[in-house]
Amino acid sequence: MKKILISIATVSALAAATVPAVASAQSINQRQDQLERRIDIGLRNGSLTRSEAYRLRAELRDAERLEHRYRRGGLSGWERADLDRRFDRIGAQIRYERHDRDYGYGYGDRRDYRDDDRRW
Repeated sequence: MKKILISIATVSALAAATVPAVASAQSINQRQDQLERRIDIGLRNGSLTRSEAYRLRAELRDAERLEHRYRRGGLSGWERADLDRRFDRIGAQIRYERHDRDYGYGYGDRRDYRDDDRRW
């Protein structure tokens, strides 16, 4: 019984130690590049409007500025987690904006102009 408890404790300790390693498996620069690429792809294929892409890039630049501020004194675990949360939020915003069916000028106007003629 004692051996089972020790093995369970060992496995749970190893699992707890690997969770932060998985979260930080990608470097910060790789995440920034990936988010920038997703914005570029969305802009090219029309799933993001120019204003959406501009706003998302501004948020990404703000996170990059914050990263530079954090790195001045050395990047702590809390600061890395804060950057990860910010990049996760930006990634979720990119996902939302790319799938909101807001395709820019000329695509979203579903009004039937024949209905306007009936009023006169």
